[in-house]
Amino acid sequence: MANSSINIRQSNYLGTLRADNWWLYPAFVVFGFTSFVIYATWAAFQGDNYYFDGGLMSEHFGGYLSPMYSPLVWVKSGVHGGAPLHHAWLGEMPAWMPAFVTPAFFIVGFPLAFRFTCYYYRKAYYRAFAGAPPACAVGAVPQKEYKGETGLLIFQNLHRYALYFAILVLFILAYDAFMSFFRDGQLGVGVGSIVLLVNPILLGAYTFGCHSFRHLVGGKMDCMSCSKGRLFAWKNVTKLNMNHELWAWCSLVWVGFTDVYIRLTAMGVIHDFHTWAN
Repeated sequence: MANSSINIRQSNYLGTLRADNWWLYPAFVVFGFTSFVIYATWAAFQGDNYYFDGGLMSEHFGGYLSPMYSPLVWVKSGVHGGAPLHHAWLGEMPAWMPAFVTPAFFIVGFPLAFRFTCYYYRKAYYRAFAGAPPACAVGAVPQKEYKGETGLLIFQNLHRYALYFAILVLFILAYDAFMSFFRDGQLGVGVGSIVLLVNPILLGAYTFGCHSFRHLVGGKMDCMSCSKGRLFAWKNVTKLNMNHELWAWCSLVWVGFTDVYIRLTAMGVIHDFHTWAN
């Protein structure tokens, strides 16, 4: 019998023999990423309604602090829905700072660097925005030659270093969630507390399922079974890594949802149900 082959990948852009709705996923990625970037940019420039404590400006209550503004380096006093001065690491924002600068500006670079250089996100936005290629067996945007992640894209290797900052921020967000269960020294629970608690859980599943973290705990070993601790860690990180795409989207959506919930609560649009006396 003669051998025959069919080239299902076409040379022209978007050309393909695929009969399924392959374009749905890249379209979803474009919509999802664009929506989040627009909202996150808008929220960062607002500089208000990112914190809610029920009107109790107590040092013994962490309040609900938006993850888009945590950790707080500086704060601006007199801002509606803004965090109290004692919440900031360095206190009042310097007077020489431009008026458009908000507390979110000082921390946005860390999660952005980690996600932008993430292995999954690279695949997602390369396909959805750059068309390189849009999907398997679909014609890519024409280019003279494939250079891989070299040249200008060498900065993608920063992902392994951005991981350390992402882990640091993750523990800070976990602390924010823990403090949200206390109001004036009294242990309780509110809807916002639950929302804040879910946030580091999803972020933790995404961060600790990262390819770089998987290499960190299990890489450079010739004998995996010689270290039961590292083997155990590697196996569990691998389980998270197998659903890295799911954790990436769930954590991204929940960060946005958390900010929306706190913002609407601070504005008085919705009521935060809780177990505290007042």
